[in-house]
Amino acid sequence: MPFVGQTAMIEGGPIRVALTVDRNGLFRAAAAETPADVTISFASDAPFKFLSDPGSAFAAARLTGAANFAETLAFVFRNLRWDYEGDLAVIIGDIPARRLTRLLSDSADRQRSAIRRLGANLTEYATEESGLLAANRDITQFCAAVDLLRDDLARFEKRVAKLIT
Repeated sequence: MPFVGQTAMIEGGPIRVALTVDRNGLFRAAAAETPADVTISFASDAPFKFLSDPGSAFAAARLTGAANFAETLAFVFRNLRWDYEGDLAVIIGDIPARRLTRLLSDSADRQRSAIRRLGANLTEYATEESGLLAANRDITQFCAAVDLLRDDLARFEKRVAKLIT
């Protein structure tokens, strides 16, 4: 409520949206000539980042303007979650909306799982079969052998130094 009438400009790539806080504490589209109290600037690739990882898109945003309004907006956007199931339920009903969102969620989970498995398979191929990369165990063994050689060399140098003196 302390920010009623204040305007935020959201910019990023081709997107430019001006929002004003109304007396109910909700965002409303602002008139084009309204000066912005806070400007939120995203990188040009933010829409793509938002699809894969919304947190990284918001983390890279740059806020300028009134500090207290910007801080409040950052808190709101950080904790903003769209209830798409509720919005869909208004259109097609509760049960179909629940089933559809469940189907989409399960499909997205399967896609993420498939991508993780593909990455694991490519890693295994690159380290085990093709020899393009060294496996972690081989690197660990090599480092241990280098450490042992360094210690043996230090002991040998001390023995030689004793023999010379």
